[in-house]
Amino acid sequence: MHLDPILSLGIIFLSGYLILRVIDKLRIPSVTGDLILGIIIGEEILNLVSTHILSASGFISNIVLGLIAFSIGQNFSFDKFRRIGRHVMLISVMEATGAWITVTLVFHFLLRQPFYISLLFGAIASATAPAATVMVIREYRAKGIFTNILLGVVAIDDAWCLMIFSISLAAARALAMHTGGSVLFVAISKAVIEIVGALLLGIAAGLTFEKLSSTVRTPVGAQIYTLGFVFLVIGLAIELKLSILLSSMALGATLVNIGSNQRYFDSIKSIEPPLYLLFFVLAGANLEIASLKNIGIIGLTYLISRVIGKSIGAAIGGIIAGAPSTVRKYLGFALVPQAGVALGVALIAKADFPQVGGMIFDTIVATTVVYEIIGPILTKFALTKAGEIKHSASKQVAE
Repeated sequence: MHLDPILSLGIIFLSGYLILRVIDKLRIPSVTGDLILGIIIGEEILNLVSTHILSASGFISNIVLGLIAFSIGQNFSFDKFRRIGRHVMLISVMEATGAWITVTLVFHFLLRQPFYISLLFGAIASATAPAATVMVIREYRAKGIFTNILLGVVAIDDAWCLMIFSISLAAARALAMHTGGSVLFVAISKAVIEIVGALLLGIAAGLTFEKLSSTVRTPVGAQIYTLGFVFLVIGLAIELKLSILLSSMALGATLVNIGSNQRYFDSIKSIEPPLYLLFFVLAGANLEIASLKNIGIIGLTYLISRVIGKSIGAAIGGIIAGAPSTVRKYLGFALVPQAGVALGVALIAKADFPQVGGMIFDTIVATTVVYEIIGPILTKFALTKAGEIKHSASKQVAE
């Protein structure tokens, strides 16, 4: 069926609205609902998504990833680093790195996957979705040292993922070439240039943004001005073959550290929900259902090894930081949810590695649904074990 693209958009947004109503009652994360909706209305079931919109998935994902990375850039505020403290920084770095290394090694040595594929899976595994975790904390009114550390870790976790993935993607491109020493050196040099160039592009754009921002007078003007710069950085990164993620994140980090008003970050929040809805629905619609039977062992291995890596990394970080024993034992269980950033970087892997990217993307979509369902349950378990969910709050929620 060849639907008109605008009719298809109408179906996506209205069905997305209905899904929002349903998931509110079922208390499941919105990302899970959007992904399942995309699978249902995608080509392989109801076929209600226009081929024109599906073919534009890359364009839409670039915009959404740029906006996500720009917002994540706020977490690189020097003031925020001072507020969240050294122990949170150490734990967040270690849990992200723990998942990266563990999944990479398990995939390479246990599943015998090529190292560049293992590296990509490991990098994606470092991401943690904060929304589901924060939802559980609010629902059960959790309070205490464990909760405070958890909130600090999930706030900055995706920033580490973007950096880890950018480095891993550049290395994977070089490794996938299967070339001799001199050509491989050139490829790695290009990877370093890509990363450094992306950071310089974001910083330069941020400084220019701040210099010209005195002309912005109104909220509408702030929204248009901010979007213009974000899109400019995304477009330049694509043209220059630099990392969209790092350049957009560097733009946000530069702005938050040179005194720009919070209004520029707030100005684009009103347009993000429909774009995120479209992004996640299309991610579900791009899933190749037939391929799921081929990723059983890979998906199961990813599900387990990522949780192990997060737990080991959080424990090591907690020991180094001198955190309480409850943090060392249980924090990893509260870092299971995975959503937007993981799906976004998986889409990049799919585009950059056509032969294996589909398998990587399908695995991440399938495991994201599982993580978003079991994640809140494990988060509640961790908070309960840490003694920061009061029995009265649990009873009140149950009632």
